[in-house]
Amino acid sequence: MDNRKIRVVIVDDHAILREGLKALLALSNNIEVVGGAANGKEALDVVTQLMPDVVLMDIAMPTMDGIESTRRMTKAFPEVKVIVLSQHDNREYILSVIRAGASGYLLKKAVTSDIISGIQAVYEGGYYFYPTIARTVIEDYLEQSKSKPSEDAYERLSEREREVLKLIVEGHSSNEIGQMLFISVKTVLRHRTSIMEKLDIHNRTELVKYAIRKGIIHADA
Repeated sequence: MDNRKIRVVIVDDHAILREGLKALLALSNNIEVVGGAANGKEALDVVTQLMPDVVLMDIAMPTMDGIESTRRMTKAFPEVKVIVLSQHDNREYILSVIRAGASGYLLKKAVTSDIISGIQAVYEGGYYFYPTIARTVIEDYLEQSKSKPSEDAYERLSEREREVLKLIVEGHSSNEIGQMLFISVKTVLRHRTSIMEKLDIHNRTELVKYAIRKGIIHADA
């Protein structure tokens, strides 16, 4: 029997929520919260240093959101399991984080026992979804099985193009994006053209709508 505690990192931009979760998880005999982070970028640094077993990840955070952080984290550290813990039950958010590699999705209204069960399930190699979330996942699977799978256009974007897309829809000018990413305006414009061609979207308004649907930015941000 493995008596080692499950090492958990909590990622949320609200410190009071991180502390509250830490206190609740302390009630479990086999879970230990070893660290926390206030945004997705910081989470990558913390996970690199601590190599936890499970990460509880919020979605809407500054600097880097939970979807992009999950995507990078599961690619770099496939042994680290991610459970999204969010107030959002939007279909696009749910499917985006699952495609990004998350092993579970819980709503913040979940009771402590659900969170503990989720942590234990993904640690053991399984998956864990809040009941209403599980329904969305199953419905999507059934829809996909009925139709020929098609490549998600977002997956065709390079990491740099995703960064440029996020800054565009946040309202930054090409000059500002160039300064923020340390690239020329000409390069920004080239990325912008490539993004629009790959997504088959040709104006900023539609890009913003697409970004909200994909969970890249949030309507209430």
